[in-house]
Amino acid sequence: MRRPLRAVRNPDMKILVCCMGNICRSPTAEGVLRARVEAAGLAHRIDIESAGTHAHHVGSKADPRAMAAAHARGVDLSGIRARRVGVEDFIRFDRIYAMDRDNLRNLERKCPEDLQYKLALFMQHAERHAEDEVPDPYYGGPAGFERVLDLIEDASDGLVRELQQRFAAGS
Repeated sequence: MRRPLRAVRNPDMKILVCCMGNICRSPTAEGVLRARVEAAGLAHRIDIESAGTHAHHVGSKADPRAMAAAHARGVDLSGIRARRVGVEDFIRFDRIYAMDRDNLRNLERKCPEDLQYKLALFMQHAERHAEDEVPDPYYGGPAGFERVLDLIEDASDGLVRELQQRFAAGS
């Protein structure tokens, strides 16, 4: 029921991207990051999913505005359905990225202490933008969704470069 997207069998890296409701920022990050990973030839090595820290929209599709903005840039979010982060996610995923500090704090409260090292802000990988958070566009207009895409594309590009280097080094 979760999503009919490509599951990676025995991936080398499992990444979870999180925002509050899993309908705007994190599904956008999932879609953009999947596209970047695929373009880099790493789709067989990396599994990417998204989730929300709250259960407000569980089972819902991505926000139509997020879907439209992503579609305009060639990214399909139609198969993504909102879900809430579960305790098992902290075990299953190698890296868990939050879109902002509030969601990072929510993840830190839920995450077992010995797995906290997996948590970080997604924007730490950005190379062209100085922001360390992806703002929530939910209550704004189209420009907010475009800004979110700009930030997420930047951080996704940086993360993919880091993973390419890591895999090339054999670690």
